[in-house]
Amino acid sequence: MTIAPEELPSGASEVAQAFPEVWAAYAALGKACAEAGPLDRRTARLVKLALAVGAQSEGAVHSHVRRALADGLHPEELRHVAILAIPTVGLPQAAKGLTWIEDIAGRGAAGSPPGLHRMDRS
Repeated sequence: MTIAPEELPSGASEVAQAFPEVWAAYAALGKACAEAGPLDRRTARLVKLALAVGAQSEGAVHSHVRRALADGLHPEELRHVAILAIPTVGLPQAAKGLTWIEDIAGRGAAGSPPGLHRMDRS
């Protein structure tokens, strides 16, 4: 999925507009990586979100949440990624990841108010 530079968050948009050849190469690398293995798109979205949480990259978490939601993943699945990170990256880091997920997924999610919500396990 290629995003027009003007639709990107400000930092990425500035890079894409100032250095279009670099942005094109970066986008091509992402596409090549996605096509390099057997993971389906849904699984790849969850893995990339987990990597962003582990790397403690707020911008990357926001980006991967937006893309996952656009691909039809449910906010509860995205929250679960942060919960799964607790034993690996630690509670404080996973909690930050969860709040970054909520920054995007908590907005207008099925009529629920923004904020942390316990996952439905029924």
